[in-house]
Amino acid sequence: MSGRASTEMNGHASSGTLEEIRRLVAERLALPPQAGEGAEMGVDGVVALRRSSGSVAPYLFQKGDDLSTLEINPKYPVTTLVSRLHKMFPTIRLGVVARGCDERAYVEMAKRNQIDPKRLFIIGFACTAEEAQECYCAEPYPKRLMVGTPVAPGPVNPLVEKYDTLSLDERRAFWKQQFVKCIKCYGCRNICPECFCEACAMEDAAWVEPGLLAPLFPTFHLIRAMHMASRCVACRECERTCPAYIPLTVLYDLMRRDMAALLGYVPGANIDAKPPLSVDLTEAPLRVAMAH
Repeated sequence: MSGRASTEMNGHASSGTLEEIRRLVAERLALPPQAGEGAEMGVDGVVALRRSSGSVAPYLFQKGDDLSTLEINPKYPVTTLVSRLHKMFPTIRLGVVARGCDERAYVEMAKRNQIDPKRLFIIGFACTAEEAQECYCAEPYPKRLMVGTPVAPGPVNPLVEKYDTLSLDERRAFWKQQFVKCIKCYGCRNICPECFCEACAMEDAAWVEPGLLAPLFPTFHLIRAMHMASRCVACRECERTCPAYIPLTVLYDLMRRDMAALLGYVPGANIDAKPPLSVDLTEAPLRVAMAH
């Protein structure tokens, strides 16, 4: 399976955590693929990271595979592989090793028919306190927690705190300074588990002029920000991937905050909550309010 090859091993997770995850994966693979539901759900394979030839990449572990190669670092979104397998094989039942942000991504993907939650078993593990601090993560563990102990949320991103003190002109200058570094590599889009449109507006010449670097301010990044407003689950892979070191997560932190404050919606929090930007005009609260 292809993925971002890396030799990075940050050593945050204890060996005990990793061994417990490997044990749970082995147990899940030992069940008959069509057996049971919920806690007893059998699977055809488990999606996780695998170490091979000095690099780490997403992989589909099946019964009989060497689980000593299963890894959980470096942090990487395996959600897109789950989606691809669910679409290619309509009856496949999968397990997946997941952090809190991974689980939130599956929730939003399920709402948009990118995965089938009835055919997915989540082996959730808690991030460490250090990882929560690094990611400024408000919920560094999945709701379906099987390994590890929930740690305290990370701090608020200091750039977000600083942003709140800026005037409108200063905010515009901040983003102009950041976006002028953009080389339009599409890395932020390609790594994101919530970017799955078949046709991308960021490649539409009507919105984004081809061959122009940096892309016209601020259209390129605001198009993606608006598309991600009710999808972003704070995995922070876009910022980790960006070769220009643009603080993209500041933009998405602000978007998520507005979604919660204005529309009461938190991406990834509840699989039954309908995304507010996916409703039609007959369902939108604004239409009802205007009628009165």
